[in-house]
Amino acid sequence: MIPPAVDARELVAPAAGHGPTVGPVTADDTDLLGLLDLFGAPFAGDPYPWLDLLRSEAPVHHDPATALWLVSRHQDIRRVLLDTDRFLPDNAQNAATPLPVAVMRVLVRAGFTLPPALANNGTPGHAGLRRTVARFFDARRVTDAVPVVERIANELLDAVRPQSTATDGSDLFSSFAQVLPCRVLMELLGIHGVEPATLIGWSDAALELFWGRTPLERQLELAELVAEFYRWLAATVRGDTAPPDSFIGALVSHRLPDGTPLDVDTAVAACFFVLIAGQSTTGQLIATVLRRALTEPGVWPRAAEEADLAEGWVEEVLRREPPVTTWRRVTARPTRLGGVELPGGAQVLLMLMGSGSDPAVFPDPAHMCPRRANARQHLAFGVGRHRCPGASLARTEAAVALRVAARRLPGIRLAEEASEPPMLGLLSFRAPLRVAVEHAP
Repeated sequence: MIPPAVDARELVAPAAGHGPTVGPVTADDTDLLGLLDLFGAPFAGDPYPWLDLLRSEAPVHHDPATALWLVSRHQDIRRVLLDTDRFLPDNAQNAATPLPVAVMRVLVRAGFTLPPALANNGTPGHAGLRRTVARFFDARRVTDAVPVVERIANELLDAVRPQSTATDGSDLFSSFAQVLPCRVLMELLGIHGVEPATLIGWSDAALELFWGRTPLERQLELAELVAEFYRWLAATVRGDTAPPDSFIGALVSHRLPDGTPLDVDTAVAACFFVLIAGQSTTGQLIATVLRRALTEPGVWPRAAEEADLAEGWVEEVLRREPPVTTWRRVTARPTRLGGVELPGGAQVLLMLMGSGSDPAVFPDPAHMCPRRANARQHLAFGVGRHRCPGASLARTEAAVALRVAARRLPGIRLAEEASEPPMLGLLSFRAPLRVAVEHAP
């Protein structure tokens, strides 16, 4: 069933703590769950009251609006991610809401398909394909990439700095946070033949189409962009011109466990996932890191010089406010989780963002503490065989972005308009869409 059309502005909401909230949660506020709308502006603006309530009162909760089982406690989410026999990844990249026939036609004409490749792959072929992908994000490559990240960050800030001192200020999201990981990823993976702005537009369109709830007219616009993205990827993979040491070249030469070459559709699906996850979600992380550092007194100037502060700050943002807020699994058979019986085929939504604020794991979870001893116990990148292979690169890019920006732009502050920035509010993705800054007088 296709959900009723909604205003596209429902995908945009004020930042947490500044927009519409539902007030403090008490044990008697269970009626609040009846108001829960995972796609709504209030939830995108300030999800913490709902997440706290779910975790304390209904840790495994069936949401009638989406038919998803919401899992919010750290220990339960970790169990689901590690138990790949009972909880399958097959639905991880399915559209969050059913796509209308007219939208499907646009995708079908482009030959669009996403067979099991990485995040949605529970087959025996997953391990080998993951190893091929993970080689491009291993410790050595990430260490070697630091000068690349620093160079591109400085190039982007060369243009941002004059704007930040102007009367109108500048936006660190569109000019810096969003562009940096795209350019880094293209350079590291040997991606050519497309402009960064085009790749960013394609990736953002895919996120909104498959993880949003938008009117048909908007869905058709997004589908055309996703179709362009897919056609370009398929042509690039089939073109047989990628160097063997490039990312696409490695996928083309990959062999499955039985020795057969990786089929084109699966290679394209792997590229589709990596190019989106490797730059769109990292850009969202950088935007949140910058905004939160500018909001918290004293963090911005200290991040410029204090050893490891940027890294610690990134970890706390990943714990408390990760860009990937939820992820999905489906039960292989009836099973019990958190004291609740789940049927076979149950669609499970793991509330990753809520797990980072679980007081059973993180004392005083609302407090941002960059020296938190167990910060890396968060589940922002998942855990187990499907843990994000690009986690180390994303952490590094965000820390370098914060450190370089703080050094290059020491006299900035959030602009007054930034007190309530528009927020990306999709089923599994949340981040500020604007980080407006101005020069402090």
